Amino acid sequence: YEESALTEVQHALSCAIVEAESKVAAALAADDFSAALTCLAALRTPIDLFFDKVMVKDADPAVRRTNMQLLNRFTAVFANVADMGKLAK
Repeated sequence: YEESALTEVQHALSCAIVEAESKVAAALAADDFSAALTCLAALRTPIDLFFDKVMVKDADPAVRRTNMQLLNRFTAVFANVADMGKLAK
């Protein structure tokens, strides 16, 4: 997705994801699982705002694709910390 085309809410989530990616990676590299979880917890506000303000399955295919790419990137941050599929069950 093109950063310059993001809405304010999409941009906020994207920035939070970028920050979490680096912080979680650093925490895991240092075997600091607690810090990794703290970084992941910081994603709650931007993801809640995203779901409150954005229609994920937007009628515009480009917007829908961007939203799905953001959500896929969001879940990827958790990949080395937790299996989100198992948590959902």
